[in-house]
Amino acid sequence: MALLTILYFARVAETMGRSSETLDRPHGVMTLGALADWIEENGGNLGYRAKLRGAIDQQMAGMDTPLGDAREVAFFPPVTGG
Repeated sequence: MALLTILYFARVAETMGRSSETLDRPHGVMTLGALADWIEENGGNLGYRAKLRGAIDQQMAGMDTPLGDAREVAFFPPVTGG
């Protein structure tokens, strides 16, 4: 299996209790949203699930974006500007 680094930022890191982890890509997890679901089903708390933002290999991605051969995924809360 391929290793996947998952980064958590801001309040997502707070709710997860860590800023990153590396794991074997879960079997059958094909999209960013499916990965988020898997994390929560396995004891994680991403928070902001309805508005969660993500990136795959440092490119912004929607929850329906395929993971493909991703090596790094990041999750972060909604961002506001001012």
